[in-house]
Amino acid sequence: MEIDNANKGSLESLEKVGKPSDLIMVRAIIKCNTCGLHKKFKNQFFRRDLELLVVALKVFDWMTCSRCGELFQLDLEFVI
Repeated sequence: MEIDNANKGSLESLEKVGKPSDLIMVRAIIKCNTCGLHKKFKNQFFRRDLELLVVALKVFDWMTCSRCGELFQLDLEFVI
């Protein structure tokens, strides 16, 4: 998910909150071991919206490659 497109409401509310320590920044890296497809996505979530992070990770966990149909390998990087 790109920060500009997927989470505009949260970014606008960040200005109101003013506490960057309340953010969880996540980078998801998906790789296909069969055909070599490699993509990176990033997003950020407020701690109070942790359920949105859980839902996004469940979706990523079941993504399949459009080239070969294999499940992606999902690697996550967090900044808390």
